[in-house]
Amino acid sequence: MSVGHPIPPALREWAQGIVGPVRSARNVSHDRPNSRVWELTCDTERVFAKLSPNPTFFGRETRALREVAPGLQPGTVPLLRGTDPHQQALLLSPVAGSPVKSLSPTPAEQRALHRQAGSWLRRFHGGENDLCLQDRLDAAAEIARAASGADKHLKRAGDLISPAERRTVRRHASVLENIGALPAGYIHGDFQPRNWLLNTDQRSSVFAAVDLERARPHAVVADVIPLACGPWAAHPALEEAFWTGYGRELTAEEERALRCLSALDAASAISWGVPNGDREIVERGRATLARLEVQPA
Repeated sequence: MSVGHPIPPALREWAQGIVGPVRSARNVSHDRPNSRVWELTCDTERVFAKLSPNPTFFGRETRALREVAPGLQPGTVPLLRGTDPHQQALLLSPVAGSPVKSLSPTPAEQRALHRQAGSWLRRFHGGENDLCLQDRLDAAAEIARAASGADKHLKRAGDLISPAERRTVRRHASVLENIGALPAGYIHGDFQPRNWLLNTDQRSSVFAAVDLERARPHAVVADVIPLACGPWAAHPALEEAFWTGYGRELTAEEERALRCLSALDAASAISWGVPNGDREIVERGRATLARLEVQPA
């Protein structure tokens, strides 16, 4: 978590126009260059002021908070208090709970957490009937874009990806280009434990998710790539618990698509993670490709 970067005066002034005088502003950004978030303490409440890294992310998060979040259980997603397109700024309500990454759950608690995550995500995804025609076209375009992006990732990776790994990536990209119809919905886009909160002060723990800047229409299976390539790889019981909470398992075509999308995600992770010194994401990418090398696409 970043400790520098004081809140820009213009952002503070805008926030005060909505919630009143700001007594303090604490930087709570993630430790990455494009994360800019401040916790603001006012006379009667706390809020979060966020500067989106680009217009696309600003538009995606704004739409998700306006159109999708109101249909979720209260307290499981931030509420949108205001937006400023000129600054690409959002003012968000706090969500009760502790970051899951800061907790040390038992194996049983981890399974319960993933079951709750599956239940939350099913509600967030909604159904294809909730999407307009343009949304459904956009969701299909996302899959086509992912398949055509393989060469871009491989070119950027250069010698960081071995010849065998390149063959694995290209093989899965080719399969994805010919994949059948996939269930679509409104995905979170970065659904992984770093964006999960758990409120244990309630009689039963309440799951919440934040950071909706990548939310958009897509094949719903795309939302579980970080989990399939991360905690589920070593702990299949977590995957089983998730799908129990979600209420259905993947179709055969979704299983194929998940393998293909995972291969492309791995190439992207390696090509980005090595020059940026992110060992964890690089190791995850290499482990994913190693598993996929011996699996049919």
